[in-house]
Amino acid sequence: MQLVLATSNKGKVREFNQLCDTAVIPYSDLIEPFEIVEDGDTFAANALIKARAIYERLGSDALVIADDSGISVPLLGGEPGIYSARYAGAGAGDKENLHKLIDTIRARGVVRTPAYYTAAIAIVGSFGEYVVHGWMYGDVIGEARGEKGFGYDPMFIPEGYELTLGELEDDVKSEISHRAKALKLAKPILTMLKRRGV
Repeated sequence: MQLVLATSNKGKVREFNQLCDTAVIPYSDLIEPFEIVEDGDTFAANALIKARAIYERLGSDALVIADDSGISVPLLGGEPGIYSARYAGAGAGDKENLHKLIDTIRARGVVRTPAYYTAAIAIVGSFGEYVVHGWMYGDVIGEARGEKGFGYDPMFIPEGYELTLGELEDDVKSEISHRAKALKLAKPILTMLKRRGV
């Protein structure tokens, strides 16, 4: 049984492989990458859309895991939320999204404000579907600090810390991140499915 990750994002592949007991293969290693329209209105809906699309292309031998994650800032009415990956517009990269959020909170006259990350992980296979969630709370700041991580990590300070995710070591992030928390809930499901030989 192949555990296939419904992404070609190298940062996510690396993070999943650090957190999973089993090697995760990016779907782009198996089939040609294709566009998946993520038009759900929640993180869970978008994770399921991605997992279902890859599973349909790969067939019944695959167990597909997909995540949809993002950052929400209550000051901004929850933005960017499910639009985190395309906050600065279609085709925008991590740096453009990061700097748009920095500029947006600065425009509100603040340099630090509460925020939280959400991760929804969907598992899709011949057995059916599961979805689990993880959250990480903290603050966003009006500057980028640190070169580690990806996405909005350089501006997010987790609760109980004074360093951003861009400055914290991987072993710390693997304990506190939203994706790590969601994966801890997903692991028993994956273990059960492996035992059943799904």
